[in-house]
Amino acid sequence: QVQLAESGGGSVQAGGSLRISCKLSGNTYRNYCMGWFRQAPGKEREGVAGIYTGGSVKTTRYSDSVRGRFAISLNDLENTVDLQMNSLQDEDTAIYYCAAALGSGACYRGFDGYNLWGQGTQVTVSS
Repeated sequence: QVQLAESGGGSVQAGGSLRISCKLSGNTYRNYCMGWFRQAPGKEREGVAGIYTGGSVKTTRYSDSVRGRFAISLNDLENTVDLQMNSLQDEDTAIYYCAAALGSGACYRGFDGYNLWGQGTQVTVSS
C-alpha cells in the first residue's frame, strides 16, 4: 500500500526559508507524478508544485504564486520529494499536503488527477 508522509513544517518569519519533505512508502516515487498542494484557512486547496521523473523524462510545474521562490526536487537516497521554500510571505501560511498520481499524466494536466494524499504539515509565516 502506497503511503505519503510529510515532515519539516513549522514557523518562520517573513522573508525566511523552510524545507518540507514527503516520503513515499510502498513504491518508488519515479513511478508517480509527485506534487505539493496547500490549503490556507478559509480558502480552497491549491496546487503549488509538481514533478515527474520517469526514465529520460523530467517535468516540473509551479503555480504562479510560488514560481521563482519555491523549488521541488527529488531525493534519491531518502526516496523523498522535497519543497524548498524561500522568501516566504504571510500568504504562504497554510497546511501543505503531499500528493501523488501514478504515471506522468497528472504532471501535464496542471494540478488535476492526484489521488494519493498525505496528512499535511503546517507552515506558518509571521511578519
